[in-house]
Amino acid sequence: MIVLVTGGLGYIGSHACVALLEAGYDVVVLDNLATGKEEVVTRIEKITGRRLVLVIGDIRDRSILNKVFDNHDIGAVLHFAGLKSPSESLLMPLAYFDCNVTGSITLLEEMQKRDIKTLVFSSSATVYGLPEEMPVTESCRAESPTNPYGKSKLMVEQVLRDLTATESEWRVACLRYFNPVSAHRSGLLGEDPVTAPNNLMPYVTRVAAGRLSELTVFGDDYPTSDGTGVRDYIHVQDLAEGHVATLRYLTSAEGFSVFNLGTGRGISVLELIRKFEEVSGKPIPYTVGPRRQGDVAECWADPAKAQRLMGWQALLTIDDMCRDAWQWEQNCQSHV
Repeated sequence: MIVLVTGGLGYIGSHACVALLEAGYDVVVLDNLATGKEEVVTRIEKITGRRLVLVIGDIRDRSILNKVFDNHDIGAVLHFAGLKSPSESLLMPLAYFDCNVTGSITLLEEMQKRDIKTLVFSSSATVYGLPEEMPVTESCRAESPTNPYGKSKLMVEQVLRDLTATESEWRVACLRYFNPVSAHRSGLLGEDPVTAPNNLMPYVTRVAAGRLSELTVFGDDYPTSDGTGVRDYIHVQDLAEGHVATLRYLTSAEGFSVFNLGTGRGISVLELIRKFEEVSGKPIPYTVGPRRQGDVAECWADPAKAQRLMGWQALLTIDDMCRDAWQWEQNCQSHV
């Protein structure tokens, strides 16, 4: 099967491409290079020993989508393309709704024209907003995300839910990621933000490498064990394997499905910092700043549904996450 991966040169999309190629799928990537880099193609091919096809373009551009679908016999789509910073979305809501919602609808319309009706959508645990209970199950309310990013993901989920209710032959799964971190074990792929990192792990690794002087911990007065936010950090390789498992699941499961992808364990910001110091042998100086708007005190998954229905579970530990992230950072530095 040929799988179209939108946003396939981004952080999570590139790891999913590796998992797909290693599982025997053929891959076509559509990416506008807003955050992805062409050199990622070479890295993916070096890891897997297989080639992929890259088409440079935006999912909102119908002419590009037509080119992809006309030239390749696409059997399924993994949809990662979109803007992804909760904090940035508070400053740029229109851009987030345009890219994430309008872009998704455009993609769906072009898929519909060609009777391509298998889709795995990159959603987010931010759709749960302020969770009412821990751990978070798929049955928890997803009605009030705290930022436009989360709202855009929920809007796309609602579009997909209504679409599958109307056209029952669609096979759609929305994967609600918790907190993806780390890098491929080869050290060839990882998270390398062009601007200041929005996520914790890249900040930590850059401080460890001396690229940044210190880390800012946003809030130490949450009602948690040490006052810092608690999250469910999942290794990006586990997350990528979750997409392959989902694609296999959809071969026999019609309609609309939602799955949490997480480890089922919450780790605080300070716990992650201490673990990284232990694994890397590097000190991580930090200061405490005010809470960020839209952040919640704690959020971790109940991933039992994914294990029960798809046979998937996260296998890599927080030690693995810190080790692979540090190896990636050191490799990045060696190429500067």
